[in-house]
Amino acid sequence: MALISIDRERGLLIAEIEGLDKLWSLKSRLEIPLAHVRGATHDPGAAREPKGIRVAGTYLPGVITAGRFRRHGERLFWDVKNPDRAVVIELADAETYDRLVIEVADPRATVALIEQSVTRD
Repeated sequence: MALISIDRERGLLIAEIEGLDKLWSLKSRLEIPLAHVRGATHDPGAAREPKGIRVAGTYLPGVITAGRFRRHGERLFWDVKNPDRAVVIELADAETYDRLVIEVADPRATVALIEQSVTRD
């Protein structure tokens, strides 16, 4: 699971990967410029999508998807164990990822935070 926050001063969306997910995903923190964030949606169905090729991380079907994946030229970062809490963050002009699929404690609040930050900036 991850904790999503917005650093307005630096213009960043920050995803702090928590607990053992740091080990599974091989990441502890992602910092994405808000200018590259297109939007976010709560999407429990995203977990049923094909993951593509695992570049680095962990994939145990039905248990955990964490780390970097590539699918049809798209660069994805996953950190999901419970699909009901999955939030998809679409990125533009991204240097590292095109899309993040991240499990959060409160998907609706996270989407609202991201959408408010994107429309405000």
